[in-house]
Amino acid sequence: MPRTVNVVTGLAVPEGIDALLFDLDGVLTRTALVHAAAWREMFDAFLHDRAERSGEPFAPFTDGDYAAHVDGRLRQDGVRTFLGSRGITLPEGRPDDGPDAETVHGLGNRKNRLLLEVLERDGVERYEGSVTFVEAARDAGYRTAVVSASRNCRALLEAAGIEGLFEVRVDGEVAAERGLPGKPAPDTFLAAADLLGIAPDRAAVIEDAIAGVEAGRAGGFGWVVGVDRVGQADALRVAGADVVVEDLAELMEAP
Repeated sequence: MPRTVNVVTGLAVPEGIDALLFDLDGVLTRTALVHAAAWREMFDAFLHDRAERSGEPFAPFTDGDYAAHVDGRLRQDGVRTFLGSRGITLPEGRPDDGPDAETVHGLGNRKNRLLLEVLERDGVERYEGSVTFVEAARDAGYRTAVVSASRNCRALLEAAGIEGLFEVRVDGEVAAERGLPGKPAPDTFLAAADLLGIAPDRAAVIEDAIAGVEAGRAGGFGWVVGVDRVGQADALRVAGADVVVEDLAELMEAP
């Protein structure tokens, strides 16, 4: 889809789009790399211990594993999907499992503990180009929502000072309460559009994760934007992105 400026709004958003649904990590805040590092530390420790017990070679968690199996997914889905790629099955456990429990939920909570330690120490940095774009979109009359797999979404928005920019928040907590499957299923995006009162074909999905772009395409959304922060533009296009940008500020430039 050509990136031409809408003459009414002054933004490079196609006509017929009334709402913008934003992912959080990697689109609005610089937390995607922190998430990846926490996943790597958790999985490498788990895989190393498992290799020592079984006598099998240790094969570390890679950037490719993160992109293919974890990025953009609900925490427990990321654990389950990655372990499945290695032929490993663990008990599901319970959402309140301690971080030392060798269960799907236990490993997810172990990763979250590592993440919170880093965020408490280093804080949250936001992408200023994205914030400027959201502010301009709101001024132009677009409805806005944030859709994230993170159960820490509210705290991250508050820490970044951008919680007031979004009318609707559908995150990992909301998904759990409603029983919504995570990305690449489109259900969380569809829930956000429904809460805004906007039909999917009149809403845009803005994502940096392959699973999120797939969710946008599967949900029949009117426009899917891939945000390439890590050099995966081609993969985002293959997943279904109509346009790929390196920063949302590009959607404010004249053609």
